[in-house]
Amino acid sequence: MNLTDQVLEALQDSGVPLSGEELAQRFGVSRNSVWKAVNRLKEAGYEITAATNRGYQLVGDSDVLSAENIRRQLGPAARDAAIEVRDRVTSTNTLLKEIAEQGGREGMVIVAQEQTAGKGRLGRSFYSPKGTGLYLSILLRPSFSAQEALSITTAAAVAAAEAIDSLTGGEEEARIKWVNDVYYRARKVCGILTEASIDFETGGLHYAVLGIGVDLAEPEGGFSPELREVAGALFPAAPPPGARTKLAAQIIDRFFGYYRQLPGRGYMAEYRRRSLLTGVGITFQQGEELREGIVTGVDEEARLLVRLPDGTEKVFAAGEVQIQKDFLQRLRAEAAARGEGDA
Repeated sequence: MNLTDQVLEALQDSGVPLSGEELAQRFGVSRNSVWKAVNRLKEAGYEITAATNRGYQLVGDSDVLSAENIRRQLGPAARDAAIEVRDRVTSTNTLLKEIAEQGGREGMVIVAQEQTAGKGRLGRSFYSPKGTGLYLSILLRPSFSAQEALSITTAAAVAAAEAIDSLTGGEEEARIKWVNDVYYRARKVCGILTEASIDFETGGLHYAVLGIGVDLAEPEGGFSPELREVAGALFPAAPPPGARTKLAAQIIDRFFGYYRQLPGRGYMAEYRRRSLLTGVGITFQQGEELREGIVTGVDEEARLLVRLPDGTEKVFAAGEVQIQKDFLQRLRAEAAARGEGDA
């Protein structure tokens, strides 16, 4: 832990002002070093008062997204996570892949305030403006086979959905749209992308990088026209103080709880329970053919179960079909019929 984090922790744990001299003696540094650390904290957004003959006191830090604030909320499953918060990156996944290639250890987590080139599935971009979302990636070095890599994504989807419920109060549950998107009030609020490097000799993974992006509030001016039909946010206006910190800690903690059990899939019952598409009629594309069916569920291997109009049952693995957006209109119409307004 560097001096800035040490000073922050001391101020957070103290209910009274701490003098520069006291902090300098505690950490074996000069008072000037303490002063510089306090200024770095102020620049990061912490409100710290400095009264003559009394010392430094932390007035409020709950809305600051920092590694230390996230770490303080982690449970035992994620205590070894090495968290770093960046102000602006191209993509947290891209950055962590570079670190992985250089030998970065498992458990490294990068959280960004903003991404300029956020990544989604199938080569799509993930809109990542500053101040309205949470963008993080986790470096993993799994011991299981590459065939089990999908379990990282599905476990992360459950972790993210549960974390969202914890943050929003759970009055309306977050749901999972097969295979890797999380929806809230019938709008996509979270995307998940797992990228992996495969060892073709052993059939295992060199590493996997799990990326998760969550929209907590709409960006200024709203979502762009191409996103407006699908995208949503957890809160109608600015999120409550500390929301991003709490959500980051909850996602990291819950994910590592499931990850430690992989390739066991004890989380799949919850994945299936939260399935957004079960019982819903969908239009999907398989190759060049456009087809229709009713989703009957998700199996233990996270494959989609679909009943076709002729009564036959089909099983689709991730990547085999592309689901069209028309299911959203059906879900919102059902919500309106229940008197829930625009879902």
